[in-house]
Amino acid sequence: MSKLSAVLAAAKAENRAALIGYLPAGFPTVEGSIAACKAMIDGGVDIVEIGLPYSDPQMDGPVIQQAVQVALDAGVNTLDVLRVVEGVAATGAPTLVMSYWNPIERFGADRFAKQLAAAGGAGTILPDLIPEEADDWIAAADAHALDRVFLVAQTSTPERITLTTGVCRGFVYAASLMGVTGTRDAVSGNAKGLVERTKAATDVPVCVGLGVSNGVQAAEVAGFADGVIVGSAFVRRLLEAPDEASGLAAVRELARELAAGVRSGRR
Repeated sequence: MSKLSAVLAAAKAENRAALIGYLPAGFPTVEGSIAACKAMIDGGVDIVEIGLPYSDPQMDGPVIQQAVQVALDAGVNTLDVLRVVEGVAATGAPTLVMSYWNPIERFGADRFAKQLAAAGGAGTILPDLIPEEADDWIAAADAHALDRVFLVAQTSTPERITLTTGVCRGFVYAASLMGVTGTRDAVSGNAKGLVERTKAATDVPVCVGLGVSNGVQAAEVAGFADGVIVGSAFVRRLLEAPDEASGLAAVRELARELAAGVRSGRR
């Protein structure tokens, strides 16, 4: 059992969903992003997603795009991302890289997998890579014992869900909305149905992302999903903070609220 699977299993044994937090590497700085991820963990995040800054973020909404642009303007690159992974993984929390496929393909799939594993990374989430085109990454991830997470969506057919979940290891990412990332006033009413359809096809844990921003929403999603993924809400706390110390405190406070939510939301 991988570290990621062990943490998800431990949360299930506690009759709760896992809390998964996302922040992009290099925002507000490389060292600042490590500190922010540690603040999330201090507040109760179980699993961390590190975003690899990319110039064509098709899935990212304006909040994450703004933070990613800061990192890109500062020259943050893939080696910096791996340095962030190493700093965060040293806490013991499973640490995944969330990235579009192009930067990893250019870096070299096996080279990236080898260095990610050496940094203590648990695996990747690749939102724009589909199973039919993932042979190189699946081989590289398997060679270096990394988990691999792919996405299912509201529009996924039963056949597509079966195909996608068949190549997932660690968890399946259920995108609760059709659209870009960002906080929402309410959780999509279709999220529960997507999780149910996905669970019918696999025993791999199913975690829900896109739109969760507060403890009430986290509790709602935790009632039917194995994990609750929060990204834009954490990034917004850093963007709106007047200084780094205030940003870290705000991230820690949000993590505590969300952690309480996932613990209260289990059926």
